[in-house]
Amino acid sequence: MASTSVPDRDAAVRAALDGVLRLLRRHRAILIDILAIVVAALDVAMAVPSGAATYSVVLSSVSVFALVFRRKFPFAATLVAIPGFLTGWAQLGAMIALGTLAWKRGWKAKTIVAAAGVWMCRFLIWSAPPASPLHDFAAEGWRMHVEDGIYACFVIAMPIGIGLLVTARQALSARIVELAASRGREQRLLAIAIRADERAKIAREMHDVVSHQVSLIAMQAGALQVSTTDELSRQTAITIRGLSTRTLDELRNLVGALRTATDGADEPDLDTLLDLVRDSTMDVTLEMDLHGRKPSGPTASAAYRTVQEALTNVRKHTSDAPATVRITVEDGELRVRVDNDPPMAAVGNGSKPAYAGADLPSGGHGLIGLRERAALLGGTFHAEPTELGGFTVQASFPLPPEE
Repeated sequence: MASTSVPDRDAAVRAALDGVLRLLRRHRAILIDILAIVVAALDVAMAVPSGAATYSVVLSSVSVFALVFRRKFPFAATLVAIPGFLTGWAQLGAMIALGTLAWKRGWKAKTIVAAAGVWMCRFLIWSAPPASPLHDFAAEGWRMHVEDGIYACFVIAMPIGIGLLVTARQALSARIVELAASRGREQRLLAIAIRADERAKIAREMHDVVSHQVSLIAMQAGALQVSTTDELSRQTAITIRGLSTRTLDELRNLVGALRTATDGADEPDLDTLLDLVRDSTMDVTLEMDLHGRKPSGPTASAAYRTVQEALTNVRKHTSDAPATVRITVEDGELRVRVDNDPPMAAVGNGSKPAYAGADLPSGGHGLIGLRERAALLGGTFHAEPTELGGFTVQASFPLPPEE
């Protein structure tokens, strides 16, 4: 029979202790109530003398039973416990009820009234009938009365102090939690401020570098448009100048968004897709079936950017290949699909398309950005080469339900 190793036994003991602690934390309030009732009952049981009056035993028992309701009705429970303390032996029961009242209600008028009642129970001496209830009290000297009054102050001060201490501890814990949450908010605001500063830096860099270069391209295209006598060259210069101007406009919108975090009012939408296809200078077919819906906002902007990036990649890698853009609304989604055929011309062994844009730089970030944009909107994105040598880009964006 295999023996259990010491580490295994230690782990089992720790697991058992953790389970017990979790159980105690889960039922802590109930266990504390049971403990309070048991302690008060033992105090009465040990203090009751033989031949005690029945009414004293009953009132003491009622005082112990009143602790069941001390959390929900602390003032009433204290008032019910006072007779058992005055005529019987339920001193701990009255003290526990008074401490609960101080915990639940604080140092208020009800707590003061209940404290005075408990103080009187300890200061006065109850004599069982047929003797006068206050006979023994009147027979004591003034020194004994002073000692009883001082002791009674300790009897009420201890539970009230414990109750107020528990209240202060709970308030302090709540304040610590609030401070932790406030610190978390401050850290988030600091992160937002840092991101805003980074956006401003990016905006300045984009404006200083990209805008300058694109402006030069537009100026050169304008000069070529005026100076050339070849009609084809002039049309090409007009197209380049128009694309450069549009790029500058979009760049200004992006820079404004980076600097001010605008709500996207100037972002492109599906209405401008026809202009995008027409200005692409490629063989592009646009098929749009929205079933009466007109997506807008971030969804329409994401669809526009998806088509724009896909056509840019087609122009960059297979400029002579025809492309098809399909935009449909199906099953509550805006679906975008861009397909392009393989290039019709090749250089050498046909492994590279024969056009000037084939050597344009590509960082591979365009498709990553489209995938992230789709994920932020709760949609999907997929791009892959086709079996025939072309490429397909697919994206879907959820639409809000129709009113």
